[in-house]
Amino acid sequence: MAMTNDRVALDAWYVVGIAADLAPGASARTRLLGQDLVLSRDADGTARAAIAGGPEDGRACPVTERYGFLWTSLGTPVRDVFDLPEADEPDRRSITCGTVEVGASGLRLVENFLDMAHFPFVHTDILGAVDHPEVEHYQAEIRTDVDEVWATNCKFWQPLAALTSKSGQMSHYVYRVPSPFNVMLYKTCPAAPGRFDAIALLIQPVESDRSIAYPLMVVIDHVNADEDIVMFQQRIFLQDRIILENQRPRRLPLDARAEIPTRADLSSVAYRRWLKDKGLKFGVHEYADA
Repeated sequence: MAMTNDRVALDAWYVVGIAADLAPGASARTRLLGQDLVLSRDADGTARAAIAGGPEDGRACPVTERYGFLWTSLGTPVRDVFDLPEADEPDRRSITCGTVEVGASGLRLVENFLDMAHFPFVHTDILGAVDHPEVEHYQAEIRTDVDEVWATNCKFWQPLAALTSKSGQMSHYVYRVPSPFNVMLYKTCPAAPGRFDAIALLIQPVESDRSIAYPLMVVIDHVNADEDIVMFQQRIFLQDRIILENQRPRRLPLDARAEIPTRADLSSVAYRRWLKDKGLKFGVHEYADA
């Protein structure tokens, strides 16, 4: 596949690697939006990205390092990487939780992250319980002032909400979609009542139907080792991957006729409407009339 010509997709920032994995003097190849890239780091620590192959071979791309990741864009971003102020709070730990490759559109990954209804059946006895399947009423909206999708007043019973959990709890969630291929949530923190842990899923859309997911935990946890937190998060996402790779179509349909939402899907409805309003094409399944 060749690099997309979708300007909405091109003019955005994407995670393309974990910053600590690229040592000074090293280079690595990756792929973004159907285009090969070479990542490198100079001896002085400066990270670089360049297109590899095709008519723009060798063209430099912008690079920034935020939250422990390398970010780049194949176009001209009109906005900076989204702000995550929790990452600057001194009592929090920011933990990059490896990568997971998924044979599905990155938009599917975002929508799955927003979905509470699957907790009891996919993450049984961890994020949900089969005897507590209810998704209580919540609010979802497109915040035009910041151009983001938010879902608020989300609540769900969870047997093991986090590694710091001592028992089951009714977790309160706030979801935020700051850009089409990045999503995060704020969730009741068992170790600090009244505060929220921040969890992000940052997605590198390799092709329109293939992605690399980078989970990020920004948590208040002074007990568990990084490795245990990483394994907990990887366990959750590997359970999701089974579902994601069996969804058809692999790309996300935006036409209301393609898939029928339920009351629990308010955040998905808002997300799809937001993508459609933007005119995003990469990773979208085009609905064909019968």
